[in-house]
Amino acid sequence: MTLMLTKAAWDHPPTVVGYRRLTRRRRAWLASVGVPFLISVACLVLDLFRAASFTFLITTIALLPFFPWVTIAYFRRRRVVAVLRAYPWRELPCRLPPLVTGAPATVAITFREDFAPLFRIIPFPVLLADRENDHPGLIWFAGDPRFGGVVSPVGGHRPVRVVLDKGAGREWGGGDDALALRVGLVRRSGKATQT
Repeated sequence: MTLMLTKAAWDHPPTVVGYRRLTRRRRAWLASVGVPFLISVACLVLDLFRAASFTFLITTIALLPFFPWVTIAYFRRRRVVAVLRAYPWRELPCRLPPLVTGAPATVAITFREDFAPLFRIIPFPVLLADRENDHPGLIWFAGDPRFGGVVSPVGGHRPVRVVLDKGAGREWGGGDDALALRVGLVRRSGKATQT
């Protein structure tokens, strides 16, 4: 059973609040990774606090592997808002199977009885079942089942980006390719975006 909720997901006030919270989180992530580097560079250039600059430099080295992910997540947040402004929320049944590693990085959404593609939550795994979710067997989805979109626990208050896991979902018929291209769910080549 699919329940269409609004004309566009962005029209739902808790979604706007949730997106702003997502933007603040991603801005904080970017600052937490970038600020130690900037402080260490400033200390080294100004020849101040050598011990402090060494500490910040070590912190920077430890956080360096996360920098590309955090930067991509920060700039790709615009894709989330584009999807929310273009597609409506749909309430759908889901399963939240953990990966072999135990990470809560996937969600299987049932669009039809015979069609339940697996989506990956990006850029960082989020356990949606624990995020203020009163309906663990349901999820809100905005997007195109062939390419991905945005999901949230029921209520639309915690939007996160999802992409198809390993090319599943192409058997879904229909969809608006021009809309998916405009909001950034698909490239001009027809391949789904992965960020």
